[in-house]
Amino acid sequence: MKKTQRRKLSTLLLATTSALALAGCSGGSDPKPQPPTAQKSNILFIVLDDLGLDQLAFYGYGGAVPPKTPNLAAIAQAGLQFRQAWAMPTCTPTRATFFTGRYPSSTNVLNAVVSTDLANSEISPYEMTLPKLLDTQGYTSALIGKMHLTGTDLDTAANLPYGHQTMWKLGWDYFDGYLDGAPFPIDTRAGLSNVAEGTYKCGFVSNTTMDPANGADVGACYVATGGCESISRGEDIATPGRSCMERGGIFDPGQSCQATRPSYIDFDTQNGYYTGEFVQSWPDGRTNKVTAADPSARGYRSTMETDRAVAWAKQQSGDTPWMMSVGYSAIHAPLQLPPLSLISDTTRGRNDNLVCSPASDIEGVPGQITALIDDHLITNLMLEAMDKEIGRLLVELDLATWNDDGTLNYQPEKTNTIVVVMGDNGTYVNSVKFTEPGRFDPTRAKGFAYQTGVSVPLLVAGPMVKDPGREITHQVSSPDLYRLFAEIAGADVDAIVPANRPVDAQPMLAYLTDPGQGPIRTLNFAEMGTNFTNPATSITPQPCVIEAANVCFTIFPNKALCDDQSGIWYGVNSGLADVPAEGFSQCGQVMSYRQGLDAGDKVDVLPDSQKAVSDGQYKLVRLNRKIYSIDTADPVNSTYVENQNTDELYKVDMAVPNPTLDREGSAIAIGSPTITAPLPTEAQQAYALLKAEMDERDQVASYNYQYDKLNCPGDGNRDGVVDQRDLDNWTELSQLNLYKGVAQSSWYDFNHDGKTDDADRAIIEAGMGMDCPSSPA
Repeated sequence: MKKTQRRKLSTLLLATTSALALAGCSGGSDPKPQPPTAQKSNILFIVLDDLGLDQLAFYGYGGAVPPKTPNLAAIAQAGLQFRQAWAMPTCTPTRATFFTGRYPSSTNVLNAVVSTDLANSEISPYEMTLPKLLDTQGYTSALIGKMHLTGTDLDTAANLPYGHQTMWKLGWDYFDGYLDGAPFPIDTRAGLSNVAEGTYKCGFVSNTTMDPANGADVGACYVATGGCESISRGEDIATPGRSCMERGGIFDPGQSCQATRPSYIDFDTQNGYYTGEFVQSWPDGRTNKVTAADPSARGYRSTMETDRAVAWAKQQSGDTPWMMSVGYSAIHAPLQLPPLSLISDTTRGRNDNLVCSPASDIEGVPGQITALIDDHLITNLMLEAMDKEIGRLLVELDLATWNDDGTLNYQPEKTNTIVVVMGDNGTYVNSVKFTEPGRFDPTRAKGFAYQTGVSVPLLVAGPMVKDPGREITHQVSSPDLYRLFAEIAGADVDAIVPANRPVDAQPMLAYLTDPGQGPIRTLNFAEMGTNFTNPATSITPQPCVIEAANVCFTIFPNKALCDDQSGIWYGVNSGLADVPAEGFSQCGQVMSYRQGLDAGDKVDVLPDSQKAVSDGQYKLVRLNRKIYSIDTADPVNSTYVENQNTDELYKVDMAVPNPTLDREGSAIAIGSPTITAPLPTEAQQAYALLKAEMDERDQVASYNYQYDKLNCPGDGNRDGVVDQRDLDNWTELSQLNLYKGVAQSSWYDFNHDGKTDDADRAIIEAGMGMDCPSSPA
């Protein structure tokens, strides 16, 4: 049975009646798969989380103490290393561009998806996603680990219409990964419900040298399978609690193993990088969820992600080409020490007992940046551990071998697999390497459209790469990978993707096959914005301040998420003096409060939208930010005034060892809403070109943001018409993911009230037969 038929058959099971469900999945005939040929390459796509160019010594950067990444360096040396690759400033928008070929404003996937967003800000099942595209060429596809493309199953799963079948509905034959955007916070009780939160800040019971008050040098290590082993400090085990955690266990300090596991041993609570909740789906539509208490969900994430990728790939026959996307969680917050077994004995900080000692704490009060040295050290260790696992992935897939000295012997020309590695956005603030070489900018890192936030590694290796070891200095953007993968598979994007929804991706294959290939892109573009917020959820995001970036935002719904990002929480129960118990509701109140404490405080509001466009030398950044009144005497009185546009023009390059970045104070000119001051001739010409592109992208963003309510209400599948298919799709979705008898958020929630109900059906009926206006670009 063909995959497209299996998908339709499974969809019959999702709706109340088979007839309605069959109508709901109609969206045009899927292109007929072609039989695979021996020439078709397998594709291994590795996505690195929060890892910008600043981290990597083989790019010429890495700061004064770079992490060890020999295996990533080996991939670069055996293939191509792109020096001007841009991602979007945050994870979900970038990852959506990989699999749709469209910029964020073309899909309304504008920021990292959280549980309080509408499904309208997630990839639509009506898109020609990359796995669907490759299906037309006979490929089977898998997605392993973190990809953060959808909503979550938290609470009522308010923005997950297809539940655990979502990745399957988006086209993947197999999924074994997380719906969450990051590992859960570190369990500072270390799995012990009888101790207070905050006792063990790194997630494991310290030894007595690190923490004389709460540490232990002996105890019982319980594992999820039901066993227990006594562990004590000795020559091979410096910290028994850490050793137990690395085995997937929970350490009971100072105690011996009991025949019945004590009730305070808690395997249900997640613990940062040492647990995961894996959602699985299969080609026949079956799903499963593996919770943190399951032995297979306990271990170190980079290791578990590699294990799952190897397991799937090993099951594939040699007759069918495959694409496997592996999303590693590292080096996303929370920063947590990896297993000692993944770290070289000579790595600085491997055996540093102060990292998780109370002696290293600095009070997290406004105006201070906490634990920066620890953050850099742990980031290095996490990156080295992931690099080791990436090497193991290649070896266990028979794409490489280990040399006698432990280095990677990777000769991609002897394989039938293309390997592509890319970061999803720049490094997060506290991990940015701001010293030489590199001198990147932590105040303009992940979450910003400046160079530190969008410049990422991109490596491509494989049998079709001619003259490996080259650097590509031409500009490329994350959506371009959509076309690259299509070209590798032999899929004709322009013939398959609907003409009314052309992709933004540019072709890249020529860079692999032609060493003399000139620039394919004339402009590079990146953006982020604000997702559609779900008014039906009971959770209200409140302000969080990231002091290292001088920014306040209202995205996180609770203090734990803010804490995990090294932020200061100004919401409910913040614990800060003179902050109301219910917390502040917006960042104007936070800025008023902070300026009352320090008139020179620089914290500002995270822009509602950010766009950046560059010709490789000049770069235009356009910001749209809320402006609030400031009342230092009574911060609660701060009110919203207006939104303000600002254009900033910079000169940039990614030179080695220290690039010219778009730092604060380095702009050639700044204007609001646009630059009107006279500029030097070359700069003026560049600004005119970049502004024209930016204006066009603004029009596209406005068109798509208003699509459901203004430009084409009723056209939920975005095929350009309001017709019976829309009514059928609404019928299907209105019977799924019910809460109190009403379907929750979906792509057919046209009034954006968090419900897919009769009000949305009425919108379709009112617009029936309408041809929608075309996008401005």
